[in-house]
Amino acid sequence: MQDGTAFAGKVMRTDIDGDIATLVFTRPEKRNAMNDALIAGLDAFFGSPPKGVNAVILRGEGGHFCSGLDLAEHEHRDPVAGVYHSRNWHRVSDLIEFGGLPVISVLTGAVIGGGLEIASSTHVRIAEPTVRFQLPEGRRGIFVGGGATVRVGRLIGADRMREMMLTGRSYGAEDGVRLGLAHYSVGEGEGIALAHKLARQMADNAPFSNYLMINAISRITDMSRSDGLFTESLAAAMSQTSDGAREGMRAFLEKREPRFR
Repeated sequence: MQDGTAFAGKVMRTDIDGDIATLVFTRPEKRNAMNDALIAGLDAFFGSPPKGVNAVILRGEGGHFCSGLDLAEHEHRDPVAGVYHSRNWHRVSDLIEFGGLPVISVLTGAVIGGGLEIASSTHVRIAEPTVRFQLPEGRRGIFVGGGATVRVGRLIGADRMREMMLTGRSYGAEDGVRLGLAHYSVGEGEGIALAHKLARQMADNAPFSNYLMINAISRITDMSRSDGLFTESLAAAMSQTSDGAREGMRAFLEKREPRFR
């Protein structure tokens, strides 16, 4: 295991093991609350991922994934500055969701507010028993600004998200899976092992197939039925002429596992 460079004031650590990178939020004394430095760290990594990395795991140190916006460091912004701040968060979340690398989040303890917004940008979410999903912005006199209305709203539905915000209701791991906030519910301490297993599986896929699955499916969902079907045809045709498709066919005919890289 190789320790990578700490980004933006040592709020995040990058560990690289072969072609799998693990990003660890390292503010345990703050329950890994999100601040501008942590957003900058995510921006630095996903804006220019290390060469050779084919899958990413996100997790928090000290028992919590991320407890949301660090209100102790929250500065008053005028409306224009607030828009720019929110839009930058959206931009970084888009790098996570659409950058082309499969991203798994291991969710423990607080997955609250901005922490849930970051988690909802990842492609596979694993919840341990300590997890608490919550959007408590209404109790703080604020509104979500990191993409929750789009990402969380589409995971659980606008009606469920509205109730969640109005009441401050929190959900645990099993409810999170039932609602769509997580894909897996595992025992305490089992999340990292499953994340590595799944990361290995996804990293072994054909890179262009991963890219299409990450970028096409959610966009097709936004389209009309006819536009979505047409876009699916384009993506299928592109994939079928790729190096990955040729290797996949050779491997099938030769009765062996494909080697995409």
